[in-house]
Amino acid sequence: MMKTMNVSNSLTFFEGVAQIIEKARAHVGRTADLAMCLTYFEVGRMIVEEEQGGKARAEYGRGLLKELSKFLGMRVGKGFSETNLRNARKFYQIYSPSIQQTASAEFENSSKKRIQQTMSAEFQRGQSLLAIFDQTNTAAKTQALISRFYPFTLSWSHYLILMRIKDDQERRFYEIEATKQQWTYKQLQRQYGSSLYERLALSRDKDAVMKLAKDGQTIEKPRDVLKNPLVLEFLGMAERTEYSESDLETAIIGKLQEFLLELGKGFLFEARQKRFTFNEEHFMVDLVTYNRLLKCYVLIDLKTGVLKHQDLGQMQMYVHYFDRYVKTNDEHPTVGILLCREKDDAIVELTLPEGENIYASEYSLYLPDKELLQRKLAEWIEAFDEAKAILEAENAGEGK
Repeated sequence: MMKTMNVSNSLTFFEGVAQIIEKARAHVGRTADLAMCLTYFEVGRMIVEEEQGGKARAEYGRGLLKELSKFLGMRVGKGFSETNLRNARKFYQIYSPSIQQTASAEFENSSKKRIQQTMSAEFQRGQSLLAIFDQTNTAAKTQALISRFYPFTLSWSHYLILMRIKDDQERRFYEIEATKQQWTYKQLQRQYGSSLYERLALSRDKDAVMKLAKDGQTIEKPRDVLKNPLVLEFLGMAERTEYSESDLETAIIGKLQEFLLELGKGFLFEARQKRFTFNEEHFMVDLVTYNRLLKCYVLIDLKTGVLKHQDLGQMQMYVHYFDRYVKTNDEHPTVGILLCREKDDAIVELTLPEGENIYASEYSLYLPDKELLQRKLAEWIEAFDEAKAILEAENAGEGK
């Protein structure tokens, strides 16, 4: 049976949480999203501190959120169910380390103004939001300080998705990309569900995987745009159904915005079935795109079966034609991408000369198994580390 909570102490705590919510609503002027994020963050902090509080009290902890939710429902209205309060607690636990680092860096680099000194001391006591409200007298000042110390760049709905991601590096990648690319909630949900992080990581070396978590997806060379496989579940084409390359192309054109987003950053669409003539013979490129970041044409050929060496040779000819007769002097060499249901990396490597700007990537018409991709990524990193250790040992032996 649950123990009765101390009414006096509970009311004091409840009042404190309500005060945070009321002041946040009254003072925050930037956006409703930022207001919601920082409010939930501070509510989460207060809950964590109250639950810990030097007391080992499991029963009290279980009853705290229920009673707090009832109180807030009467005091400030909807939005603070037990589930939301649990999410607020988790939000604080995940993001408080980065918030603390931001504040520490700010105060180390600045000796100006009493507000900073006040907030430095208050932050150590976990009262930073109230300090902002109490020490600023205009909405502009409040907004500036909140943006500095609470670097929340997305909506609360976005963070609800991000909090489900256990791996810190993966979570940071999606947060950076969602901010840079201005992904909607649904776009973030789709990219996470399609295992974008794992698919990009599997096409890079270990150092580049670390960079994904630090900087997001950076496009510096053609290989940087590739992910394997591409996931085309948004086309709505049933798995294991017989279809032609023309059917696939038509479906892609009908969902062009989603397809360009899945391809990666900087893609612009130019044409489908782009015709060119050479030596009185006509050729057709399935899809012609342009990447403004790479500053080059990207030609895409669709194959509904296993990739063959003849397909690679055909793409090689397309790329050479565009390089010699279409691209301008200030544009970079043309890139060719073959999208296929299945490929043999050995055949690709044997067919293409080194340095050729042609790549093959498999596509899938359904969302991949995220756990399977995560296991493959872990195995790949382990194999990479083992190979690196062997190479270093061999080099050390030769040095002797």
